[in-house]
Amino acid sequence: MKKIFRLKDLDCANCAAKMERGIKKLDGVNDASVNFLTQKMTVDAEDSRFEEIMDEVVKLCRRVEPDCVIVR
Repeated sequence: MKKIFRLKDLDCANCAAKMERGIKKLDGVNDASVNFLTQKMTVDAEDSRFEEIMDEVVKLCRRVEPDCVIVR
């Protein structure tokens, strides 16, 4: 399943790159991209575990950029 999410308060391109690298390493993620300019994140992950994987994505993003909110 592939979904696009809007990001709020993503403050720097470096943080976006760190988030993208971290998300791609998560188990069950096929691909991911985080675009600083458009403030959007695309996650392609296993259908059966998508919500569980997204919970992990949210935790990872919060560690990298505490002010960033993923609009689900």
